[in-house]
Amino acid sequence: MLGDITLGQYYPVQSPVHRMDPRVKILLTVAFIVCVFLVGSPLGYVPVALYVALCSRAAGLPLKMMLRSLRPLRILLIFTFVLNLFFGAGSTEIFRLGFVRVTQEGLYNAIHFSLRLIFLVMGSSIMTLTTPPVTLTDGLESLVSPLKAIRFPAHEMAMMMTIALRFIPTLAEEADKIMKAQSARGADFTSGTLRQRAKALIPLLVPLFVSAFRRAGDLAMAMESRCYRGGEGRTKLHVLRAGRRDLIAALSMAGLFAVVLLMARYV
Repeated sequence: MLGDITLGQYYPVQSPVHRMDPRVKILLTVAFIVCVFLVGSPLGYVPVALYVALCSRAAGLPLKMMLRSLRPLRILLIFTFVLNLFFGAGSTEIFRLGFVRVTQEGLYNAIHFSLRLIFLVMGSSIMTLTTPPVTLTDGLESLVSPLKAIRFPAHEMAMMMTIALRFIPTLAEEADKIMKAQSARGADFTSGTLRQRAKALIPLLVPLFVSAFRRAGDLAMAMESRCYRGGEGRTKLHVLRAGRRDLIAALSMAGLFAVVLLMARYV
C-alpha cells in the first residue's frame, strides 16, 4: 500500500498541463475542490468525472496511476460507504435484515459521499503529479506574498508545505523498506486482530521517526551550509507568467462550475 501513495510525486512528461503556471494550477485545484462540494447528486459527478478524465489525458497521466492514488484510501472509502449505507437516516426502506436496514436515502448518501472523496483525491493528485516541488513552492509563495504586508512569513510557509509534500513518497519508501526488513526477521503485519496488527506497527514507527528526524537534521544542515536565510531579497531563476493555456484552463473550470450549478438546481 505504501508504494501506491502518489501524493507529492512528480510524473515527468511533456504536456500542456505540466507547462501551466503553478499559481493557476493551485487556484484551479482549490476551485475544483469547491466545485466538488457543490455537486448536489450522484448524477452531478458525471461532468466532474469527464473533467478529471480530460485533465488526465491532457497531462499524459496513465489511468492506472490515477486509480493507484485511490488505493491507500480504500479502507476509508469502504468505511464511508458502509457507514452511510447502513446507518444513514431515511424513511424509504429498501430491505431489512434484523436490526440492519438499508434505505434509499442511505444508499444515495453512500454513493454521493464516496464519489466526493474519490474526486477530491484525484483532482489534487493531478496538481502534484504535474508540478515539480520547487515550482510548487514558487507558486505558493507568489499567491500568499500579498500577506507579507501583515508580516506573514509567505516564503517560509510555502517552503514548509513543499518540503512536506516532497518527503511523503520518501518516507513511504523508507517505511516500506523497514517493513520488508522486519518481515524478513519474522515480524507479521498482516495477520491477527486489529489490535494485534496495530501493536505490530510500533517497531515500524520508532525507526521511521528516527529516520525522519535524521533526514530533517541533514536537510537543515545542508540549507545552512548553503547560506540559506529565507526568501528576503532572493531572485527567481524562472519568472512565473500566465499564458494562453492558463486562460483556457480557467475557462474550462468556469464551464464546469456552470454545469455543476445548473445540474444541482434543475436535476
